[in-house]
Amino acid sequence: MARGLFITGTDTNVGKTYVAARIARQLRESGVKVGVYKPAASGCRRVDGELISDDALQLWEAAGRPSSLADVCPQTFEAPLAPHLAAREEGRELNQERMRDGFRFWLSRCDVLLVEGAGGYLSPLGEREYVADLAIDCGLPLVIVAANVLGTINQTLQTVYVARHYGGGLPIAGIVVNDVKPDANDPSRSTNAAEIACRAAVPFVTTLANQEQDFSPAVDW
Repeated sequence: MARGLFITGTDTNVGKTYVAARIARQLRESGVKVGVYKPAASGCRRVDGELISDDALQLWEAAGRPSSLADVCPQTFEAPLAPHLAAREEGRELNQERMRDGFRFWLSRCDVLLVEGAGGYLSPLGEREYVADLAIDCGLPLVIVAANVLGTINQTLQTVYVARHYGGGLPIAGIVVNDVKPDANDPSRSTNAAEIACRAAVPFVTTLANQEQDFSPAVDW
């Protein structure tokens, strides 16, 4: 089995890339050879005729630029839609096998591989395909990223439940409660992590303050 983590989220825009990049940087600084992989990205920007995923670029930089950016994210699309819908809008097709081939490419090229999914755990990647299906094929333990906002307890526990039961389930390494949009008027921010920790029964629950580099409590990734 590959050594690594599959970083997923309770929703889109919860800071999966920021969290994954912090993990990659911490591993690299401890002497670990890190691979990073984002199988598909939409909402990309066009630079000199090429589509660039800012998420993939952030992961690549954090890991020390291993291999090439194209190997980090082999399928890029411009429309800000689910990848298979963005591909359809461009007259293309999201290649399911290529997503898995890209994962296998990294296995012999790193000590630890970090894979970041698109959107939430049940975000679609095709007519009958979800992020969960790709995660199960990769076979890596999950890190679930949750935004530190009111309502995150329900979203997080639902994601944990699905992750444990869908397609035979996957082990959950832990949960990162990410303060992606700090709001002083949201009192739940001070209690969400503790509530999730006592209800989710996962190996760890840690937090990441807005724009911070360090997890609290610290995690030996």
